[in-house]
Amino acid sequence: MVLMLLDHVRETFFLHVQMGDPVEVARASPALFFCRLLAHLCAPVFVFLTGLSAWLYASGKPAGRRAASAFLFKRGLFLVVLELTLVNFAWTFELPPSTVYLQVIWAIGLSMLALSALLWLPRAALVALAVAIIAGHNLFDGVRLTAEHPLHTLWAVLHQRDWLQFGDGLRARTSYPVLPWIGVIALGWVAGSWFARDASPTRRHALLVWSGVGALAGFALLRWANVYGDAPWAPQADALRTLMSVFNVTKYPPSLQFVLLTLGVGLLLLRLYESPALARALRPLSALGSAPMFFYLLHLFVLKLLYLGALAVWGTNKGTVFGFDSVATLVAISIALAMVLQPPTAAFARFKARRRDLAWLRYL
Repeated sequence: MVLMLLDHVRETFFLHVQMGDPVEVARASPALFFCRLLAHLCAPVFVFLTGLSAWLYASGKPAGRRAASAFLFKRGLFLVVLELTLVNFAWTFELPPSTVYLQVIWAIGLSMLALSALLWLPRAALVALAVAIIAGHNLFDGVRLTAEHPLHTLWAVLHQRDWLQFGDGLRARTSYPVLPWIGVIALGWVAGSWFARDASPTRRHALLVWSGVGALAGFALLRWANVYGDAPWAPQADALRTLMSVFNVTKYPPSLQFVLLTLGVGLLLLRLYESPALARALRPLSALGSAPMFFYLLHLFVLKLLYLGALAVWGTNKGTVFGFDSVATLVAISIALAMVLQPPTAAFARFKARRRDLAWLRYL
């Protein structure tokens, strides 16, 4: 959540320094590149944990999969509507909107809708399907459909990051093509049994470590071969920028190497977080994950208001936008905001824990 906050501070106060996907490593500063690389962890870990949480939800209900399927379907629809309304307004402050950005909440919502149906598959079949989607979708990178094609809208939602036009006054950007995310949420569901109440911690730790190491090894092998799964890397002017090129993975849609790298690190972090000492050290931050949707909406509106306030006080200082000069300033703002937003998020998390009788709180 904190890394996501850093990335959104960048998107708010560093608009004058645009970053492509993948990043133009010859032009991007190393500090900015590695901030972006760290933020790459967020979406895949969010989606993976959504699938894992769905399994845990099912394991605690008498109806099991049926209850989880129904909840995933309702929660997925809720997230899609939320993205189209409140989340998009937080980014643009346009009402009615002229542009709708279909971003991470949209992708998680559609992935939940897909998992509500896929969770009925046998475990082995679901694993095979998830791996096939994640490993195979890059085979279709060259398939580009024009707006006139009858399947353009479907393909733009699934795999081709593009614009969708709805009449003269509204267009939508499929910022997060959803197909690979369906594979990631399915893997999260499969990994849920590792965290069952009666599961062996020793076995879980071993599975997390070996899965994480295996994913990172797969990333290293594919990057060494440099022929499939992402845009090729190339030697640069110096060793640092060559390293940046190697780790310059594609997020929209998430490439095979993107998923291997980020989920590999994410799985190792899940193992690391079970260390008692680290768990105690990070306890104050746990509130941000206890009420994730509350924090997500809160930080978006706070960032937008801060930007409008800075614009009113100082005006545009970077062309047509207001922005800061250094990545260090972005990091400082992110740390300050995390500290400021932690207490209200923690308070909401406590309220949510107390009022389990309020069904609507489960959606936040």
